[in-house]
Amino acid sequence: MTMKALVLNRYNGPLELTAVPMPKAERGQVLVRVKASGLNPLDTKIRSGNAAHAKHPLPLVLGIDMAGTIEAVGEGVTGFSVGDDVYGMTGGVGGLQGSLAQFQAVDARLLAHKPSNLSMKEAAAIPLSFITSYEGIADRAKLKAGQTVLVQGGAGGVGHVSVQLAIAMGARVFATVSERDSDLIKAYGATPIDYRANSVDKYVEALTQGEGFDLVADTVGGASLDASFKAVKQFGHVVSALGWGTHALAPLSFREATYSGVFTLSALLTGKHREHHGEMLRIATQLIEEGKLMPKLDPRSFDLGNAELGYKAIVDATNTGKIVVDVE
Repeated sequence: MTMKALVLNRYNGPLELTAVPMPKAERGQVLVRVKASGLNPLDTKIRSGNAAHAKHPLPLVLGIDMAGTIEAVGEGVTGFSVGDDVYGMTGGVGGLQGSLAQFQAVDARLLAHKPSNLSMKEAAAIPLSFITSYEGIADRAKLKAGQTVLVQGGAGGVGHVSVQLAIAMGARVFATVSERDSDLIKAYGATPIDYRANSVDKYVEALTQGEGFDLVADTVGGASLDASFKAVKQFGHVVSALGWGTHALAPLSFREATYSGVFTLSALLTGKHREHHGEMLRIATQLIEEGKLMPKLDPRSFDLGNAELGYKAIVDATNTGKIVVDVE
């Protein structure tokens, strides 16, 4: 039996709709009929051959995030049944088939039941963003209610989820954004900071009387991470999912603050701690069903026939929310 999948045969090449062998649910796996595939900036780097850390050899199928319905359950799987609607961060790296395909055989530990109040398309926008946010804010920084949090890049894919998560955990939240996204941040209950109009020193003085923030969650990297080291409070904490560059640690050291990196791909690449992905997504499901977390989607429609345009929007930075491909 075969299925249709978008296959990349050469870096920077086209995504070719191809008939490929249907996967089977092996021990510990479930076979999912994919309904929606969430696109991420990392996909564009993998596609161009500039993401060696993702270890995704050619030919490859992209698509890290997924939502769909279980078609078959492999030996040893508990907690899931045929017909269950599920979502997760399930492949597209490390040689694991991605979600731009009609079916995926998925390690059941990576999955959670889809929030009942989200569509498949909305659910597919959540996994990578929430897992990255939760690992940084809850696991690494151990955020406590009442603390102050600055989210760098608060309107981005990970950023807008980080803002909502920190608010749900009882923090007082601030977020750097462009002026056009200020209303979005206010709607979440956070304070927007126009990073173009305010220097780090200026907004730290104005919003914290020069003390800095208990936690700075960086979702941008580069100069944004350098700014985070200057914005954190004495004995505070900085966490980043994009700490790849070369950075001066003096500002952080002078504040006697700490730093943590988040590498969200680790569970997929190593096979270790995959059950924590499922745990985190069950927390996401609860927050979503309680009305405390919602994804922001780009309003355009994409399918396997024009997914190329979705990736182009990410590269050109013309998207106004998470781009999700309707697979079915």
